[in-house]
Amino acid sequence: MDIERPNTITEAKLPVRTSDATWNGSLKEGNGSLRLGGGAFEGQYSFSSRFENGRGTNPEELIGAAHAGCYSMALSGALGAAGYESTRVSTVADVHINKVEGGFAIQQIDLRTEAEVPNLSDSDFQQIAQQTKIDCPVSAALSAVPVNLEAKLTS
Repeated sequence: MDIERPNTITEAKLPVRTSDATWNGSLKEGNGSLRLGGGAFEGQYSFSSRFENGRGTNPEELIGAAHAGCYSMALSGALGAAGYESTRVSTVADVHINKVEGGFAIQQIDLRTEAEVPNLSDSDFQQIAQQTKIDCPVSAALSAVPVNLEAKLTS
């Protein structure tokens, strides 16, 4: 009996990703923990680690890591689809959270990416990088937040 296998990843049923968080106590004196479902990370967070410079992690840091990781993979894929093979793509995401009327808001994300791609002009690279900013699934999920991109090509 032949088992029909998907030809591409787009035909496969992709897994649902799950993470969890627990918060104990009041906003300023309490603390919590965040855990990635795959078990790769578990960390503590607090008011101080989120809104000041205290020890621990915070949701914005994790959003930044997700965005940087997604963008790097998406850019590598977009470059490959355009006929260029990247040897390295590295992205940093700065997530800006600010106090606003009624609470706090993520108001901007700055992506800084550097890619090593032989035989690609900077203008073509910039076009692919900008389109990837739109097409990246995490960028799309965060579309309510302005995303700035600084893309640097190295050879």
